[in-house]
Amino acid sequence: MISVLLIGMGKFGRTLGEKLLGMGDEVMIVDRNEDAINSLASKYTNALIANCMNEENLASMDVSSFDVCVVAVGDDFQSSLEITSLLKDLGAKRVISRATTDIQRKLLLRMGADEVIYPDMDIAEKLAVRLNSDNVINYIDIDADYSIFEMSVPAKWVGRKLVDVNPRGKFGMNILTVKKGRQVIASIDGNYVFEESDQIVVFGNTEQILSFTNKLKK
Repeated sequence: MISVLLIGMGKFGRTLGEKLLGMGDEVMIVDRNEDAINSLASKYTNALIANCMNEENLASMDVSSFDVCVVAVGDDFQSSLEITSLLKDLGAKRVISRATTDIQRKLLLRMGADEVIYPDMDIAEKLAVRLNSDNVINYIDIDADYSIFEMSVPAKWVGRKLVDVNPRGKFGMNILTVKKGRQVIASIDGNYVFEESDQIVVFGNTEQILSFTNKLKK
């Protein structure tokens, strides 16, 4: 369980807040929109109507006591910049800010953000990958070069042993686990035989894996 100060209760902020609550976290929400806070206040540990561009307002929230502060303001980038900077000045342990462009990301990092996310771009990238790779179910970027992919087992692998397929040697992919419906096989050896319903979780170079999945369509 973590404590989160969530600033900005637009669509993204609301969705994030609900997910955090579902995971048992302590969440304080803040927005200058009175109607937004009044409609959500009963669900949260604490809720406050405030303009977070005001340093005194932020200081009163004891931001350093939270494990993480999330700036989810999406419609006013200037506000996001100023709030991010103020949070760091007030001793926030970790600040995660939302951006919509790469330029915004760079500016937010310069203003002190520890991490910058841009959900619209993330969704677009994942959708583009899924549209171009029938086997891909989901993926997570680890860094600029490496990712974890969840995908349906390639048809050519069905009935073959892992050691014979040799995904690491032939395709640069490490098999992390295999999912069979709700069952997860945490550890597989070289004698594992792939089945048609298998979903595999693999790690490797993003471009190599995308190249591999694209070839599966041909």
